[in-house]
Amino acid sequence: MANSHLTPGVVSGRLKAEAYHDNFSDKEPPFDAHEAAVAADRCYFCYDAPCVTACPTSIDIPMFIREIQTGKPEAAAKTIFEQNILGGMCARVCPTEQLCEEVCVREVAEGKPVEIGRLQRFATDTVMSKGAHPFTRAPSTGKQIAVVGAGPAGLACAHRLAMKGNDVVLYDARQKPGGLNEYGIAAYKTVDDFAQKEVEWLTQIGGITIETGKALGRELTLEALRDQYDAVFLGIGLTGVNALRTEGEDKSHVHDAVDFIAALRQSGDLGKVAVGRDVVVIGGGMTAVDAAVQSKLLGAEHVTMVYRRDRDHMSASEHEQDHAASKGVRIITGAAPLRIVGNGAVQAIEFAYTKETAEGLTLTNETFRLRADQVFKAIGQSLEGTPEGLQLSGRKIAVNGQGRTNLDGVWAGGDCAIGGNDLTVTAVAEGRDAAEDIHASLMR
Repeated sequence: MANSHLTPGVVSGRLKAEAYHDNFSDKEPPFDAHEAAVAADRCYFCYDAPCVTACPTSIDIPMFIREIQTGKPEAAAKTIFEQNILGGMCARVCPTEQLCEEVCVREVAEGKPVEIGRLQRFATDTVMSKGAHPFTRAPSTGKQIAVVGAGPAGLACAHRLAMKGNDVVLYDARQKPGGLNEYGIAAYKTVDDFAQKEVEWLTQIGGITIETGKALGRELTLEALRDQYDAVFLGIGLTGVNALRTEGEDKSHVHDAVDFIAALRQSGDLGKVAVGRDVVVIGGGMTAVDAAVQSKLLGAEHVTMVYRRDRDHMSASEHEQDHAASKGVRIITGAAPLRIVGNGAVQAIEFAYTKETAEGLTLTNETFRLRADQVFKAIGQSLEGTPEGLQLSGRKIAVNGQGRTNLDGVWAGGDCAIGGNDLTVTAVAEGRDAAEDIHASLMR
């Protein structure tokens, strides 16, 4: 195997085979039954539980923890799945430290919350590992709905519609369903092909047909879908990547972080994923953290995240920032890229320090350079194209509280719609709520 100290440039095989296995193993191993019982015992089972209010899908957290405490993990899983059918994935990737666990009474009083996310994983894994599905499908309504986008919003919408007796055709532009759960999350957070296993488990409800390799604006048109189906739900996500608009952005080894994460997730051999020795990630969100940490885990020697504002403005949680730092990622804040330097391929990036003024963020005259042989852009994504006839709000599809768009029979949710906030759990809630509204509308 190559040695990172001897191998400059962007290359594969920087580590020994066993190192890849160790580095990309489960970030947080699951509880066993005894550990779950001990963790559940710490819950106060608050009547007016603030954790429930903080959960975008409004899971009855005290109820499911009580069910774990009394030795009924299957019942706990059903309590979770009634509100969040992707509860297994959310238990792995949800920023619980910013949501339910942040407001836990134990956290407020002692600085150590009940481990809600790990308890949720214990319950959902217990049921899913048995291949059991906790719901049965209602009698057929005779209605057919198209769901475009098989990410969290689309999957949640499709499942709820199918459960109520509707037939659903679930379209996705990629070759696998799952959306960001499959292509956009760090590999160590969802090991053992969990995203695909969750899709297979979810579709056991029946009534859902999945068609991959079909994208809106390519193989599909909104007009044709509206003609063919009784309703349409759009959960198409944000597939456009924002540009740096920086001199030298077109140089070799300057990549979109989302593409790097997707390629890594789909790789059958991590030893074949190329990574630089000096990696710079531009951005301050979860995508930036995932790209930076995984670069380090692949054997990059120096990895630096650079964000234009201070740490308090970073969308990545403090927990994730600390995780990146624990893996050796350096985080620089208050700096923006001026130019990418290199002869064909990137060799360095020049940055300017920034400052907040009454007019907004401005660049100062103080600059610095970072050596870089690989750069990842993680400065946000945007809606690619404007779906025909749909009203936008800013750069997203305008919807009301139930996900209705300005077009009759068309709903939208998840990151593509206004209100979506780049969280799996929020997308699930929006897909589920839109499904309820679609079904109610069709049954009138």
